[in-house]
Amino acid sequence: MSRLLRASILLLLLAACGGGSSQFSAPRDLENACAIVRERPQYLNAMRATERKWGIPIHVQMATIHQESKFIGNAQTPHRFALGVIPMGRQSSAYGYSQALDGTWEEYQKEQNRRSARRDRIADATDFMGWYMDQSEKRLGISKADARNQYLAYHEGRTGYARQSYLAKPWLVDVAGRVQRRSEMYALQLASCGRR
Repeated sequence: MSRLLRASILLLLLAACGGGSSQFSAPRDLENACAIVRERPQYLNAMRATERKWGIPIHVQMATIHQESKFIGNAQTPHRFALGVIPMGRQSSAYGYSQALDGTWEEYQKEQNRRSARRDRIADATDFMGWYMDQSEKRLGISKADARNQYLAYHEGRTGYARQSYLAKPWLVDVAGRVQRRSEMYALQLASCGRR
């Protein structure tokens, strides 16, 4: 067998064994913030930069990303189907780690002069979240450490939050409570492993 053929087969086997990008798969242990940042140190670097720039605590960022995408960089909403079989597109334009909608992402890119920012890059996604949550504090008075209300404003939009649209969605209030509890859990974990 020629060297070229052997090398090609070996390369093909390695690619088939999961040589894909880690940004498109979730970290192994989503229940442990220390394990997440140990496995993906670039996440911690990105979140620290966002905390320095925008003041959003790392644990709030992590809890929000967990809820939005489970740390999967190319996460998208499910497809909609007519009559159960005819594809009708996605439920929304939400994409990436932060599940930012097209219009909100474009507003961020324009306002922050970040035309090359991408929703599937963790540093860009956390910077977007920092920008959005910073604006929620300025416009709505929501503390940057308040994961529950920051999440409600993030999910409903600032106008929806101001109108309290979430009150008509008990399931969303429950989700926001889980985001708060996860944020608190992640904060304790990060402190215990010295990653704060």
